[in-house]
Parts: sequence; C-alpha cells; structure tokens
Amino acid sequence: MTHDLERNKRTAVEFYRMAYEGDPSGAVERFVGAEYIQHNPDGEDGPHGFLEYFERMAAGYPAETLETRRVGA
Repeated sequence: MTHDLERNKRTAVEFYRMAYEGDPSGAVERFVGAEYIQHNPDGEDGPHGFLEYFERMAAGYPAETLETRRVGA
C-alpha cells in the first residue's frame, strides 16, 4: 500500500511538472483519460479545458517555474 501511495505522489508531481514546464499536451496524452475534473474555477473540465488553461498560464506568465516542496496522499 505504501508503494502505491509513493507511486501516485510521483505520478502527480510528474504530471504537473510536465504540464507546467511547457508540455501540457504531452501531460494530457500521458496522464489524462477521457474525463478530467478541473478544480480551479478559472479552468474548464475535460482534457481540452486543461490544455486551454495551462497554455493560457504559460503565455501570461512565461518566467514562472514550479517547485514541489511537499506532496500528501
């Protein structure tokens, strides 16, 4: 069970790192299924909504970086 939690945490971090650091379509292709629920009210549900949100953020904040300090599961 602990192994599964650690794997899930690594997967979540890899997903957001890939999406945030310039390859949101690769992140969707690799990690997102047909259904994606966006919890941020500025984004829409679904893979298309995810891509649209992250592309908009990358264009608006090109110098931003992502640093993961802690992950809970």
